[in-house]
Amino acid sequence: MSAQLTRNLGQTSLRGKRRLSDPMRTYDSLPAPLRQWLSQAVLPWSPTSARRIWNKAHARGHSVEETLYSLSQVEARMLTRDKYAAQHAITNSQA
Repeated sequence: MSAQLTRNLGQTSLRGKRRLSDPMRTYDSLPAPLRQWLSQAVLPWSPTSARRIWNKAHARGHSVEETLYSLSQVEARMLTRDKYAAQHAITNSQA
């Protein structure tokens, strides 16, 4: 995937993946708190990867709040790997 994305995925240097399932149907089947979190996420998450983290956290006995915190932590780690997010942070701090 090119660095300059032409679809509604934002500008990111992270790799994109092709999906075989219908992402909207998958999104609609997510729990309401997870859909709410995804609607405010910084990165363009796939419903499948978000559900995977959600299910793992719930299997460990985490509450909804702890699960959403886990998702935020994963997103923060991903943002540290994204060169465009780092450039955006530098630009905003100089303004």
